[in-house]
Amino acid sequence: MVKILQQEHPTLRGIASPVSASDFGSKELKKILNTMKEALASQRDGVAIAAPQIGVPLRIFVVAGFIFKKETDPVAPADRVFINPEIVTLSKQKKWLEEGCLSVRYLYGEVPRSTKAKVRAYDENGKAFMVGGSGLLAQIFQHETDHLNGTLFIDTARDLHELTVEEHEKYLHGAPDKQ
Repeated sequence: MVKILQQEHPTLRGIASPVSASDFGSKELKKILNTMKEALASQRDGVAIAAPQIGVPLRIFVVAGFIFKKETDPVAPADRVFINPEIVTLSKQKKWLEEGCLSVRYLYGEVPRSTKAKVRAYDENGKAFMVGGSGLLAQIFQHETDHLNGTLFIDTARDLHELTVEEHEKYLHGAPDKQ
């Protein structure tokens, strides 16, 4: 199983480096992406993961495919890769939203997040794309971009509280379904 770094690890506080154009399509990049997807899949409550969370200081995050699932989809799409992502627009409207993190286990709090966000990034083959989202997707874009800039949600959160294992299990039953 892939180890997800916890908040004390210095890699989580560094600014991640861009992926070089020459690395697109490489075996090394494919291995990193597979490791990220494996780490994300291993966490029942995981919706996304950034490369620094697995000890790789590169500007990459992966969003779980079920986040993009439409009601008409028979199964969730594949996990979506964002390489060298940049947030190009954020709505002025913000909300305090409950957040947790795979690298800050069982600690939760409210973070001020824009309600809409648009990201420009590259896929694993180096093809540029842009995607916007609201609600949870906008929150994910902001949270994961923060990881790439060495910021953890606890840096700006209010009302931090720790859940017990039992409370966390109960919380998971209200989390989005990965199927």
